[in-house]
Amino acid sequence: MKILVVDDEETILNAVQFSLERAGYQVITASDSEPALALWESENPDILLLDVMLPTRSGFELCEQIRLTSNVPIIMLTAKGTESDRVTGLTLGADDYITKPFGTRELLARIQSVMRRSGKQPVNAQDILRAGELSVDPQRHEVTMAGKKLELTPREFELLKFLMENPGLVFDRQTLLDRVWGAESYVDERTVDVHIRWLREKIELDPPKPQYLLTVRGIGYKFRG
Repeated sequence: MKILVVDDEETILNAVQFSLERAGYQVITASDSEPALALWESENPDILLLDVMLPTRSGFELCEQIRLTSNVPIIMLTAKGTESDRVTGLTLGADDYITKPFGTRELLARIQSVMRRSGKQPVNAQDILRAGELSVDPQRHEVTMAGKKLELTPREFELLKFLMENPGLVFDRQTLLDRVWGAESYVDERTVDVHIRWLREKIELDPPKPQYLLTVRGIGYKFRG
């Protein structure tokens, strides 16, 4: 999933880019409205994060122009949290509004929320996830391979489900700990390696040569998309 982040504060722009890339998103950035429009037209991002206060034209104006031709999800970023600003952004077509300073967990939650509402979320919580002969049923908390039920621990299940919900995206170990174990969990990163190994032993026909759970050298893991 590709995200365009537009903010004229370099510190915020870099911090948001780092956090989103760590969470597995592809990120492109701009520090003003005109470069942002050029990237919007050439890169076709899946979601936009727009700062309200930009050097030339405001994020509100940029949002209004984009809304003339696209329903891409837009989240406004601003240092102001007044009701009038929120109403302005939402009236012009923004999908959500987040006030600076904000934390990574809040930003990721809002991105997931607007993508889910827009219908662009790859899956919803009730869908059965399938890849080849492997299937995961989130409602029943069941995993089957070629119709045979597999016994997974709760953490193995959540790790597999998360990776299958984001096929093709690469996640480093710390991001997987944050998203599966919880950001407040004090667990060594090697725990992820151990759980990946256990999962491979259960779902892969040949665990040393995995078909589903792939290692991306120097980064982390991904589910084959």
